[in-house]
Amino acid sequence: MSISIENIMQHTAVIPVIVIADIKTAIPLCQALVDGGLAVLEITLRSDCALAAIEKVKQAIPDAIIGAGTILKPVDVQDALSAGAEFLVSPGTTPLLLDALQNHDSPFLPGISTASEAMVLWQRGIKTMKFFPAQAAGGTALLQALHGPLPQLNFCPTGGIHADNALDYLQLENVLCVGASWMLSPQKIAAQDWQWVQQQAAYAANILAKGSA
Repeated sequence: MSISIENIMQHTAVIPVIVIADIKTAIPLCQALVDGGLAVLEITLRSDCALAAIEKVKQAIPDAIIGAGTILKPVDVQDALSAGAEFLVSPGTTPLLLDALQNHDSPFLPGISTASEAMVLWQRGIKTMKFFPAQAAGGTALLQALHGPLPQLNFCPTGGIHADNALDYLQLENVLCVGASWMLSPQKIAAQDWQWVQQQAAYAANILAKGSA
C-alpha cells in the first residue's frame, strides 16, 4: 500500500516547488535541497525535461520523496507515475482530472482556492488539499475562516509563500506544510551555487519547522 499524502506532508514543513529548466541541474539541485533537510520535492511539469528529471532524480537520490506538480490533465497522471513520481499535485481540480487521480493508488494533492471547491473534494472523500494561489486567494485569513465550517480538512498552501510569511501559515491548525520556491533562485541555479541552495533549504527545514520561532 502506498504512503498517504498526509504522511508525506508530515515529513516536512516546506515542499520546494521546482522548475527544471536544464536537465543537467536536476540532480545537483535536488541533492542540495535534500542535503539541506528538505527530502520531499515537487518537480513541476512546466518544462520539456520535467519527466526525465523526475526519473533521474529518483534514481540518483532514492531517499528523496519525489512528486510531480502542475498535473493538469489525465495523461499527466500516467506520465508522471511512469517517470517515478511518488505523489501528484495539481493547481486546481476538474472532474476528469479528479477521476484520473482517484483511479490510481498513488497519493495526490488536488488544488482548491474556495470553500465550494474544498467541499466538492471533501464529498469525494478527500481531506487534504493544496490551497493555491495562497496569497492571492486570501492567504492565512481565508484558511482560518475555512477551519470553522470545515475543521476536518488540511491544506498545503502554495503561491506567494516566502521566508518571511511561511511561519504564519505553518502555525495554522489546518496547515500541514507549505509549498515554496524562495530557495530556488534561477540566478543561483544558473551559477550552480548549490551551497546557497542548501543553506536556504536548511533555513526552511530548521527555522520554519512547526513549533520553531
